[in-house]
Amino acid sequence: MKKSLPPFLLAIAAAILMMFTVSAGNNKVAANLNGLHMVKASFATTDSNTASDNTATAEAVSNKLYDSLNLDDLGLSKEAMLYAYRGFEHLVDNGTLNKDDILTICDFSQSSRKKRMYVIDVKHYKVLLNTYVAHGRNSGVDMATQFSNKPESLESSLGFYVTKSPYTGKHGLSLKIDGLEKGWNDNAEERAVVVHGAEYIGDQRVNAGYMGRSFGCPAVPQKEVSKLINMIKEGTCLFIYHPTERYLHDSKILNG
Repeated sequence: MKKSLPPFLLAIAAAILMMFTVSAGNNKVAANLNGLHMVKASFATTDSNTASDNTATAEAVSNKLYDSLNLDDLGLSKEAMLYAYRGFEHLVDNGTLNKDDILTICDFSQSSRKKRMYVIDVKHYKVLLNTYVAHGRNSGVDMATQFSNKPESLESSLGFYVTKSPYTGKHGLSLKIDGLEKGWNDNAEERAVVVHGAEYIGDQRVNAGYMGRSFGCPAVPQKEVSKLINMIKEGTCLFIYHPTERYLHDSKILNG
């Protein structure tokens, strides 16, 4: 039969055990604090590279969208997709958009006879619409080569826009868009640049030398305007792209 320890020995043993426990606990706390400082230091180092990290992330997502949706087969340039998604992410992060699932790209590096407007659901990986879109009369004939933000220039304006509310005007159902880039497209409202339908663009003109042109509006085939406007209205991102070096270098949305 085992003998039990006297009460005073039990008390001493308990005290010693408590001392070791507190010591171990303090060491654990110290270790956790050291780990926290290391994490903070890591974040401090990472913060200096945030811009490059965001760019890398945008490129990865852009490439995934581009490849999985076979956008190359639809004619969209990989560069247009990358720049569009990079700016889209910037606008989402800034809370500029009411809807963060729809991205519309007008790729003006393509011929006007190509279906160069792409409405993409970036959350569900779907191309919702691929259709024709007109450029401004003074931007070029078949290919758009010059762009302006000036009133009465009759040229298209590059850059990022956010869609507003539909209305019915001289072109029928139309959609207001707000140009977000000072010096590039912020005169959109003054110039009455809107999304609207037109009979001068569509399949009926594919065999002509060029599609009909607008006064600067991204006009689409009349038969598709209602469907398009309902998809992109009230707070989605619209991007008009062209590989104009000055724009790509100066855009605060792309380089912010």
